[in-house]
Amino acid sequence: MTTATPDSPARTGHPVRAVLRRWPAVFGAAFAAFVSYGLASGAELAPILTASGLVYLGAAALQKRGAAWPVFAVTFVVIGAADFTPWPDAPTWVLIALAVPFTVYGLLRGAARPAEGLPLQAIGMAVFGGAAAVVMLVGGDFGAYLVAAGLLGHAAWDVHHHRTGRVVVRSMAEFCFVLDTLIAVAMVVVALNG
Repeated sequence: MTTATPDSPARTGHPVRAVLRRWPAVFGAAFAAFVSYGLASGAELAPILTASGLVYLGAAALQKRGAAWPVFAVTFVVIGAADFTPWPDAPTWVLIALAVPFTVYGLLRGAARPAEGLPLQAIGMAVFGGAAAVVMLVGGDFGAYLVAAGLLGHAAWDVHHHRTGRVVVRSMAEFCFVLDTLIAVAMVVVALNG
């Protein structure tokens, strides 16, 4: 701990340390730039919206806040694998399908309580996954704005979970907040520029 004397100003710390303390936000911004590069339509981001719900559902089902990062890794692999298939919509449907075994596993493990755990996260997954499914079906500008709205809604979800420290580790909530917000803004910019 650094203290200031009347003769010396307080040290604010090394800039690298400040970045390291905020690594989830930095990672979220970098990941958002990666995802947004070459963005053309809202349908491209439907899997991200679905993944956002699945990460929270998976952590709640496993009853381990730290499980959010491994579940995120699984969603990353599923979304990345789409580049090697002829079905560009597959990741959204696969991620929605993965919600079922997570939910069943959580229920079998007794994760139905507390209410902000598996029950609330299952509702969240239904909302975010359902919005992503609608985007896949309608596409166009409406789909782009729906993805942006869904991601901003999930950003609020992230803030709530970061503040309460429930369901996922704070680093995941911080990462997701930055990622969701920046991607939503990018989607709106792309849609407005047609």
